[in-house]
Amino acid sequence: MLIKILHKDFLKNKIIHITLCLFIVLSALLVASGTNMITELVHSMNALFAKSNVPHFVQMHAGKIDRGEIDTFAEDNPLIKNKQIVEMLHIDASNIELGNHLTGKHSVMDHYFVKQNSTMDRLLNLDSEVLQISKGEIAVPVYFSQRAGIKLGDKVKISNKDFDMEWTVVDFVRDAQMNPSVVHSKRFVLHETDLNDLKNRLGEVEYLIEFQLKDPATLNEFRNIYQSSNLPQQGPAIDYHLFKALNALTDGIVATVVLLVSLLLMIIAILCIRFTVHAAIEEDIKEIGVMKAIGISLQAMKKIYLFKYIILAVVASLIGYILSTFLSHLFTNNIMLYIGMAPKSPFLKMLPLLAVFCLFMIIVFFCVMAFNVMNKISAVEALRSGSMRKTDRVKVSFPLSKNKFMDVPTFLGFADIFGRFKLYRLLLFVFFLCSFIIIVPVNFLNTIQSSDFIQYMGVERSDVRIDIPQVDSQRFAELIAHIHNDQDVKRYAPLSTSQFKVLNQEGIEENIMVEIGDFSIFPLEYLKGSAPIRKNEIALSYLNSKEMKKTVGDTLRLILQGKEQELVISGIYQDVTNGGRTAKALLPMNHQPVLWYEVAVDFKTGIDIQAKKEEYAQAFYPSKVTDLKEYLKQTFGNTVDQLKFLTTLAIIIALFISTLITSLFLKMLVAKDFSEIAIMKRIGFSPYHIRKHYIVKIGFVLGVGIILGTITSNTVGESLVSGMLSLIGAAKITFVIDPVKTYILCPLIVLFVVITTTILSTVSVGKIRMED
Repeated sequence: MLIKILHKDFLKNKIIHITLCLFIVLSALLVASGTNMITELVHSMNALFAKSNVPHFVQMHAGKIDRGEIDTFAEDNPLIKNKQIVEMLHIDASNIELGNHLTGKHSVMDHYFVKQNSTMDRLLNLDSEVLQISKGEIAVPVYFSQRAGIKLGDKVKISNKDFDMEWTVVDFVRDAQMNPSVVHSKRFVLHETDLNDLKNRLGEVEYLIEFQLKDPATLNEFRNIYQSSNLPQQGPAIDYHLFKALNALTDGIVATVVLLVSLLLMIIAILCIRFTVHAAIEEDIKEIGVMKAIGISLQAMKKIYLFKYIILAVVASLIGYILSTFLSHLFTNNIMLYIGMAPKSPFLKMLPLLAVFCLFMIIVFFCVMAFNVMNKISAVEALRSGSMRKTDRVKVSFPLSKNKFMDVPTFLGFADIFGRFKLYRLLLFVFFLCSFIIIVPVNFLNTIQSSDFIQYMGVERSDVRIDIPQVDSQRFAELIAHIHNDQDVKRYAPLSTSQFKVLNQEGIEENIMVEIGDFSIFPLEYLKGSAPIRKNEIALSYLNSKEMKKTVGDTLRLILQGKEQELVISGIYQDVTNGGRTAKALLPMNHQPVLWYEVAVDFKTGIDIQAKKEEYAQAFYPSKVTDLKEYLKQTFGNTVDQLKFLTTLAIIIALFISTLITSLFLKMLVAKDFSEIAIMKRIGFSPYHIRKHYIVKIGFVLGVGIILGTITSNTVGESLVSGMLSLIGAAKITFVIDPVKTYILCPLIVLFVVITTTILSTVSVGKIRMED
């Protein structure tokens, strides 16, 4: 009998049940997909690091090394389990052709050619197996497979005036240290014989000095010991924790946002259930009154209704979970390419299903809570009026005779909103969340695509950035002289980066990379304070200030030419380059060995920047001449692609939610207002005027929801994004807002969808008659 009742009820309200089922399917799909994405990311990254045998501490070094000195240090230090010195041959991008004559000339990446390592820091293929390369073959970083379209069988060619060398691409490299696009170093793997042949002809050798520790918990202690020694340190030092943070950055952001959307959907699902339950009760109020009058218990009636929603939730949740198993690749494509999929234990495989089960239990719990409204139904009142007669209407004083600015349906619409605000606040909350779901991804995508995003990389914003990758003071001097005499140049700022020793609070020496130059020409936006303008001032990156526990006004003890010098911290800025640990100061240039030189250049209005870029690239080869837009594209292109997919998905979900909730709310509201609608028709209101009455109410609530959603997106949304990026050095993101998209296009799309849904959902008011 219960099955017959459910079948009849489903056929009677099949549209609303199908719609609710689709909504639960979507919720379950996203919950399962988000959980699966986090599980895959964490588990697969751990497997990649284990198979690669990733070192705990890596010191990059450009210059000569004494292997014996490093061996002695490793043997004498009880913290060290293993050590390895990796040779990397740096080849300028302008000498490299990738694939079908795709030159690396304007690449911002540093191209390093290496052989497979012997003990740790193993380079893997796409099957997560240790790469084996034969003579004449090459393995290319997965970054170039994705961004440059390199395929198996393509050729990689290195040429100079005197020679040409060519290899066939036979595999792609998963590199636990240098996978992410935010890491500007990329390693190509050659056979040892080919590498030695290339080394004798072209390139500069750099080193990775790598250590594995017996106990990873001693990492900070070991870092202090190494950096206070006289071992090679001409380059950034990177550790295990930073490798993980960088590898998880892109997919971690996407996974976090997917889970955030899933949580918001869960909240909206609860409201959706409440709307549906109340609409069903309003529609069946007379039947409920009859059942109460003939003595059927309240628990039995609840069981009849609740059983329907339990069955619906079970079916929809299972469909959502099954769909997630087929669509999971849409969320994990990037993880599969860069990190690989590691075999999972049965428990990890069950986590998405457990997440869906939790969603199901929450739905059932709130169904039970929603049906408590039946406790307040009076059998006599239900049979007499066909309504629950909830006292949800508050008396408001809006004299109709004094209204001169709006017609009667509009006036009655506003009066109803304020009179039953408790009812409409639920719909307001849904529209607020939908606006938030749309605007945050749109603003974040617009921000990361904007040229203003360069400020979060600790890089001064300019038309062109010129990098001299190897230490060449003569070439740097020639470049400065050329720029100084170039009539097309509006302004320029020469900069150099050197590594200094700094004394921490315990008096132990640590390394710090300091950029030296005049920072008033191309100023950054500082989190606190300002750029250094005096010789005794220094500005720190966010991560450096956090780790050193320093803020503006504090002092820093720097070792300069063998003497301790006290510098005042003038400002804190954001930086996601070089591990996020940098500094800026007005120290004397060239008093310390220089790691690299840079020049920021702005050209006069009307000058062809692309042409000037080519001119400088040819005149000062092998210097890198970079358009900052291209610099950002190559660095964050992968993240941008992921965010575009996520933004599209968020918009579709929000519009679907808006449509669903609006239709359910109106179904409930029309059922609740049945008597009032009949009276309005009797006194002369046409169906058009009644529908306008509802359009005014929904439109006003939507407008307020969009305004609140926009304000929250630009405050709370910024904080959420900043929290995610603070791990790599960007602690305070300010959204770059496209007013057309954010304030016009997005609201208009939502408005069109909601108003259209309102019009379609109120067609039934024309069929209501007083005698019903």
